[in-house]
Amino acid sequence: MIQDRIKKIQEIQHSVELRKRNTEEEKSSSVEIFTDLIRSIERCQSDLLKMMEEQQKAAEKQAEDLIKDLHQEITELKRRSTELEQLSHTEDHLHLVQMCSSLDSRPHTKNWTEIRIDSDANVNSLYRALTQLKKTLETLHEKLSQTGLKFVQKFAVDVTLDPDTANPHLILSDDVKQVSHGDIEQDVPENPKRFDQGLRVLAKQGFSSGRFYYEVQVKGKTEWSLGVIRESINRKGEIRLRPEDGVWTLILMNEDRYIACDDPAVIFPQIETPEKVGVFVDYEEGLVSFYDVESRSHIYSFTGQTFTDKLYPYFSPCNNDEAVNIELFVKE
Repeated sequence: MIQDRIKKIQEIQHSVELRKRNTEEEKSSSVEIFTDLIRSIERCQSDLLKMMEEQQKAAEKQAEDLIKDLHQEITELKRRSTELEQLSHTEDHLHLVQMCSSLDSRPHTKNWTEIRIDSDANVNSLYRALTQLKKTLETLHEKLSQTGLKFVQKFAVDVTLDPDTANPHLILSDDVKQVSHGDIEQDVPENPKRFDQGLRVLAKQGFSSGRFYYEVQVKGKTEWSLGVIRESINRKGEIRLRPEDGVWTLILMNEDRYIACDDPAVIFPQIETPEKVGVFVDYEEGLVSFYDVESRSHIYSFTGQTFTDKLYPYFSPCNNDEAVNIELFVKE
């Protein structure tokens, strides 16, 4: 008993040390990302203010030029008005005829009715700045997703399929790493753990604490369902794929649409079909996350969940293209 407790102390100390290293790595990554974000915002703000100042100076220069032209026209019009006033009092008819011919042409003036200075600031500059900032945020989000995937892959576990849970229409490989849909129902023994409806199978390994991560090869599949499920769920009859009933899953449908079975369901149309999907669970944080491993991008996360049962990795190859297996890939 004493040795067991000493071993437990060592285990706890090791976990704390590991947690400390992971926290430092997360802090470093977070500082780097937020530093980039702050710099981008400051640069975006500086560029925007500079552009607005340049536009203001251009508007002021335009106004000065217009006012200058107006003064010139006023001077010219006054001159002509003075000359006309003088001619109206002359008695020299020959001089009057000569001057009238010179004053007969219209003065060179602009049509000022359509000319104006916009008193409102140009919102297009702000829109362009926000658009650029949005692109920067998307880039940082992608970088964060890649950093996040690299982090969660540290918690990879060895996962194998449990034949006792497999629906009779499912065929498991000898190494219990692959599952496919078969045309013929398998002759399998009755088992309370077995799903009798729905092409479902669970992993042998269950988890009631900590973090774990596994990857699933889905290349060539146009439909599948992956996630985690609580141990106490009823295996007989249909089950609802939603967190309220103890199921946290992501579905691929028709090759180009994700459905996160949240409440309400979240649909992501027009996606690139993934080749390998990573699933990460943090039991204490109530987190289930899905990643596209090849593109190193985050797909969806169930957050703020409360887990009370043991959780098991859940798989369904669906039945649309039964010739292609779902295969588990485990990071060693």
